[in-house]
Amino acid sequence: MKTLKIINQNGSCSTTNAIEVQETVNNSNKNLPIAIIGAGPIGLAAAAHLVEQKQAFLLLEAGNEIAHNIRTWGHVTLFSPWQYNINKAARALLDASGWEEPNLDKLPTGHELIDLYLKPLSELVQIKPHIQLNAKVVGISRQLNDKMKTKNRADQSFIIYIEQENDIRVIEARAVIDATGTWGNPNPANSTGVWLQNEKALADHTEYGIPEINTNTKRYANKKIAVIGGGHSAINTLLALAELQRENPSTKLVWIMRKGTVEEAYGGEEKDALAARGALGVRIHELVDTGKVEVITPFYISQVKKEENIHIVGTINGEQKVLTGFEELIVNAGNRPDLSINSELRLSIDSATESVQALAPLIDPNEHSCGTVRAHGEEILRQPEKDFYIVGAKSYGRAPTFLMATGYEQVRSITAYLSGDEEASKRVELELPETGVCSINLVNQSNTCC
Repeated sequence: MKTLKIINQNGSCSTTNAIEVQETVNNSNKNLPIAIIGAGPIGLAAAAHLVEQKQAFLLLEAGNEIAHNIRTWGHVTLFSPWQYNINKAARALLDASGWEEPNLDKLPTGHELIDLYLKPLSELVQIKPHIQLNAKVVGISRQLNDKMKTKNRADQSFIIYIEQENDIRVIEARAVIDATGTWGNPNPANSTGVWLQNEKALADHTEYGIPEINTNTKRYANKKIAVIGGGHSAINTLLALAELQRENPSTKLVWIMRKGTVEEAYGGEEKDALAARGALGVRIHELVDTGKVEVITPFYISQVKKEENIHIVGTINGEQKVLTGFEELIVNAGNRPDLSINSELRLSIDSATESVQALAPLIDPNEHSCGTVRAHGEEILRQPEKDFYIVGAKSYGRAPTFLMATGYEQVRSITAYLSGDEEASKRVELELPETGVCSINLVNQSNTCC
């Protein structure tokens, strides 16, 4: 039987064999810590701001190191330069420690983001003692209350259930900041967004996200590969595969997307105000024009299945078509939030984007790019569940318009509010160029991602 460890308010630990929380109602939550879930850039930024505000906190990370999700795409280069990836409160703490700031004009890889910034931040004496690794949160509720109970609800502490090794632990908190992101929870290839068993059965021949092609050449060399998706991640993947194709000319690349025309994916090219983003469009345009990448669009996938090879079934211009002969699939169809850990909390979630409800009109990808999303903070992100916040990429749900700098502004505002500085929480301190800092990719100057 799994044991249940309860972290008490005074820091001591008690153990029981039953999943039941002590029946002591804690009406004085102000001495409890604020729990941050997810030790990526946004979670660590929240921690830095809470240090600045002199507030107690715990930072819970499911992985075996901070920013575990980023490490899985560490080979990818961010589009935004260092100057937009360093949080102000974090920089102040790091500068005081003698940290060597990276070149602010350079584009970091995911590995560099961790090793040159996030790891040094996590090692600071003000933050390190409050980080718990291998701490997978599996549920959040209120002390003595499930979602249905209303009486004295806001007065109860949050109860956070954590799987750690063979134990289930419970931590109390006065507030919770969910910065778990969406990475690792991809959308399927299916255009309707429904996961089917046929696709799951192709797991050995399918990758989601941006694979590290250079370290896995045997898997892809001289094979027919379908890249599914019409955004920057798909372009990033194709540019990396094109490098492999140079050395292995029998490699066949097929780009499948739903856009009306491939030109819609190129962006501004030479006219783009951000030169690196424009270069992305120029390079993929050239690959398509020279026949190195075959494009099939607008193609709406209904299912993928394995027969003698991989078949992709769908419609194009109203006619059903089956694409055959594929040996590998790379799906760049975006990600979606996992709200299961929040199921016992009272949330306001938009039915379309699965973002925070009040945020949805600002970020709807049908209307906005990442460069047109205005700054927002605590008030927009406030939930019906008092003192619970979803931040970062998860706050955007399925919308791909999230920027790291936007997440930093979110947690600055929220931590100010939780610290009692409502005036500071209402200020707007986000500074971005007029063009925004949207995601792009450049292979050979490194692969890039959002």
